[in-house]
Amino acid sequence: MGSASREALARSVSALAGLGSKADLATAEDLFAAGRVVADSAQLRSVLSDPSAPAEGKTALVQRVFASLSAPAVELLSVVSSERWSNQDDVLAAIEELGIRSIAASSPRNVDIPGELFAFGGAVTSDAELELALRSKLAAPEAKAALAERLLAGKASEQTVSIVRQLVLQPRGRSVRESLRDAARIVAAQYGQTIATVVTATPLPAEQAERLRKSLAATYGELKLNEVVDPSILGGLRVQIGDDVIDGSVASRLTELRLQLAG
Repeated sequence: MGSASREALARSVSALAGLGSKADLATAEDLFAAGRVVADSAQLRSVLSDPSAPAEGKTALVQRVFASLSAPAVELLSVVSSERWSNQDDVLAAIEELGIRSIAASSPRNVDIPGELFAFGGAVTSDAELELALRSKLAAPEAKAALAERLLAGKASEQTVSIVRQLVLQPRGRSVRESLRDAARIVAAQYGQTIATVVTATPLPAEQAERLRKSLAATYGELKLNEVVDPSILGGLRVQIGDDVIDGSVASRLTELRLQLAG
């Protein structure tokens, strides 16, 4: 996002915080639905992202178009419409993020939304046919969403199902893996956490994973681990937290050794 959009998003997130318990799963569903309407309307996208358009006029338009939605959703959409955005995609991204944050803010903390998103992402990326089915442009979005819901039935919370359904219905040019990662990051941010992606050759024992989390938290603050198994790293581990990468994998050390020998 550009600087204008980052500032606009921060103010929109503050508006969400101001709603408190009024923003819930139903609010999120309304926001997701509104985002899809905006995505399908070139006129709406153009007006909402136009920095020269009067904020009052954009807000009045949003309130008229989305009058049937819940009051909290309309209030948040009004805030989004009154802000200055760098481009049209940032408007769509902001509406989606507010929906995801609404879900996270209203969910019981014992519901592990990031963990469920990561688990679904792992299942998708480990099955080439499933990944193709979910990203295919030939299949109807609703059919793909229904497939995702069937796969998650009995395995994930209604909160996670709602988020995944939105990501499948409105991918915005992202791969399934990328959209799930973005959603998990947003949920973690709402919880005051940062995502640490840990790649190992074999699954980490629970106790070792917890020790690693606590060790990283001493430097980075509250963390949520996203554990990825990749046999190609041979051994050791690779950790990515934001832009920081800690690469202690055997594959990385072998590559460094080859470069030293070649030099």
